[in-house]
Amino acid sequence: MAGRVVELVRRLAGPDAQAEVGVTRRRLALTRFANSFIHQNVDEVAVSVRLRLHVDGRTATGGGSLVDPDGLTALVERTLAAARLCPPDQDWPGLLAPTPVPAGPAWDDPTGHAEPDDRAERVRAFVAAAGGLETAGYCRTSATVEAFANSAGHAATGRSAAAAMDGIARAGGADGVARLGVDRLADLDGAALGARAAAKARAAADPVELPPGRYEVVFEPTAVADLLENLSWYGFNGKRHAERQSFAEPGTAQFDPAVTLVDDPLHGSHMPFDSEGTARRALTLVDGGTTRALAYDRRSAAEAGAESTGHGMPGAATFGPVPHNLRLLPATNGAAPNGAGPNGGAADGAATHGGAATGGTDPGGVTGAVADPETAALVAGMTRGLLVSDLWYTRVLDPKSLVITGLTRNGVWLVEDGVPVRAVRDLRFTEAYPRALGPGAVLGLGTRAVRLPDRDDGVWWEAPPVRLASWNFTGGASG
Repeated sequence: MAGRVVELVRRLAGPDAQAEVGVTRRRLALTRFANSFIHQNVDEVAVSVRLRLHVDGRTATGGGSLVDPDGLTALVERTLAAARLCPPDQDWPGLLAPTPVPAGPAWDDPTGHAEPDDRAERVRAFVAAAGGLETAGYCRTSATVEAFANSAGHAATGRSAAAAMDGIARAGGADGVARLGVDRLADLDGAALGARAAAKARAAADPVELPPGRYEVVFEPTAVADLLENLSWYGFNGKRHAERQSFAEPGTAQFDPAVTLVDDPLHGSHMPFDSEGTARRALTLVDGGTTRALAYDRRSAAEAGAESTGHGMPGAATFGPVPHNLRLLPATNGAAPNGAGPNGGAADGAATHGGAATGGTDPGGVTGAVADPETAALVAGMTRGLLVSDLWYTRVLDPKSLVITGLTRNGVWLVEDGVPVRAVRDLRFTEAYPRALGPGAVLGLGTRAVRLPDRDDGVWWEAPPVRLASWNFTGGASG
């Protein structure tokens, strides 16, 4: 179908017109539950066509879901009409020439063709494992098939499947959370996730107030995911860097030596090419604390005198190219003390998907506050600090330095002499994320990482728990 649209462009706009076409068929199914029972199942199959057209020095983009001959012809005609009304595009980067594209991630047929009963089974296990606590959340499966073609002769196809679960358990007014993203639905253990959420909820009962100030913290992977998401959007975005709106300075040791960040779409479920047909690959953004690279699409790369890194995406002309599959590599030899992080590069610190979701060892104190051995090892090293499960409602105050304000949720505990002693009420914070991960600031990393699903299908963040020297809490959640 993508090739058919290219031929329509040649016929309607002339042989000199340049076009790139992406056709996507996506099945997205979501089983939601609240008050401990399933209340909604949504299963949608949609086909979309995306066309970018460059003709007579002008560029326009169009899209549609009608894939019959009349619908495709109408798409080309209206995109061509829009292009003629656009201003000249002097920064048009041209089309990608025919280029090899790697094989995509392994396709799991039971995930790609999952039925409502398959998701309901995970929900039932989550609810049962919560032991009578009120639960809510979702189980999601997705399957995507995509084809790309352009008028320069480049073509590519790929497919991917994935599953995710995100749920809470509630004890009184306290919530506990468990979430996980996987490539195979069979690897999604609803019982393990439900037990974790319930243990956290019970441990979060009767919280106390703490005064604002800087505290040493251990962030669970659910909290670290927010750091990775904001670093991706605002830090390693090649367009924002060109506009001097990013903190990133390639070649500079901006992070603690324990920090290695790799955008690695082929490590999990994602297409092997971007919206411009460029092959995706693992891209090391930070290696042993030193910023090494930025994400580019073809336009931002041409403006920077670089090459596309395979991060073309719809909307990139406005928002810039965003690395959407960012991994913080775990420590390789035990919970890493400051300065003893991963050895660097995408080949080190291979992560597991279920490590922190399957229960673990509490170091004593508040039972259930620490749900896995990775976090327990980091908590054991704290004299006085906070264990934080999750961050939310985070908003950027200063994009250049990436100062963020937000709230904790789903459980915070005061740790004294390596033991969680009391649940703490949620806190507001204001913190510069690069500073919090800066040289000397990372006191430890777990040795196993967990993949956390994003709201958007195909987007995920992967991280171990992290121990940080300082985090600025400015007051209570209502302040």
